[in-house]
Amino acid sequence: MPARPQKLAAFTTQTPPARILIVDDSVVARAVIGKMIESNSRFAVAGAVADAHAALDFLQRETVDVILLDIEMPGVDGLTALPDLLAGGRGARVIVVSSSCAEGAAATIQALTLGAADTLVKPGLGNLVGKFGDMLTEKIARLFDGDDAGANRSLPAATVGAVSDFDIVAIGASTGGIHALSQMLRAVPPAFQAPMLITQHLPPSFMPYFAAQIAVLAGRPCEVAQDHLRIKPGRIIVAPGDAHLRCARFGDAVVVRLTNERVASGCLPSVDPMFASVAETFGARALGVVLSGMGRDGALGAAQLSHAGGALVVQDKASSVVWGMPGAVAQGGFAQAVLPPDEIGRLIAAGKRPQ
Repeated sequence: MPARPQKLAAFTTQTPPARILIVDDSVVARAVIGKMIESNSRFAVAGAVADAHAALDFLQRETVDVILLDIEMPGVDGLTALPDLLAGGRGARVIVVSSSCAEGAAATIQALTLGAADTLVKPGLGNLVGKFGDMLTEKIARLFDGDDAGANRSLPAATVGAVSDFDIVAIGASTGGIHALSQMLRAVPPAFQAPMLITQHLPPSFMPYFAAQIAVLAGRPCEVAQDHLRIKPGRIIVAPGDAHLRCARFGDAVVVRLTNERVASGCLPSVDPMFASVAETFGARALGVVLSGMGRDGALGAAQLSHAGGALVVQDKASSVVWGMPGAVAQGGFAQAVLPPDEIGRLIAAGKRPQ
């Protein structure tokens, strides 16, 4: 695969417009979406094509920053074409814009798992104005505004020692995180016993599909968290989408506790309460992981986990859709290693953590 180009920095008045490729079989949709994009000086339409084959041909000749991809198209559908478009785009982010991405739709989770940066429901042709246009341009802009500047380091392998005593893995992620999770979990064998807690920023209605997808990828049970659910070896538990996922000791057991208080990041669910409760419950026997996501959610909890003796690993900038969340933890000095998702998975599988 060609080398991944450096991503655009946050927009400034001197930054060239982001180049957008529209892939949609509807002539009307291509025209209307194109006008929306061109009305914003931060963006420019690099091309508009009717199917995946034309998109791949275009990407052989041109470089773009964002691909807007429909799912239902003649010939090769958008989801089938997505991996090839990501490869052909050489670092371009893909936003799937389709009526198939209705709230809670399995197609949304599949698109995000395959590597789409985001999704957006495309309304009927008569409603391709107003709110839809605002949401589309906001989603494109956030892909570039979400990256925090900072050092991107990777711990030398010689300083990573074998440790077999972490009792839990707590994972936080947002934009781009589902694809990163899929890469990470594929590197962890199903026999791995430490339980995993996952806080991924998603609406509640998506969680059943998300948990089912994680179960397939990990080859082990995955459940949406319920209050007082027991945290057992070999189990993956995901935050429900409308509550923070915490853990607490209850006699000899460790159980899930769900809360919905406001937190500094404004996120619900938030990674910060999960990390804070893991720090309190497991201390030095915990491993925290922060994957791709915009903003700083997880940075406060990472500090608490680090101070409790736990270890932290974050995704590297080159493989992240947005390096906001992992970058904030790395810049805070709390990450012992900055690695691609598959390497994080191998580190977990080997029973190792950075020291």
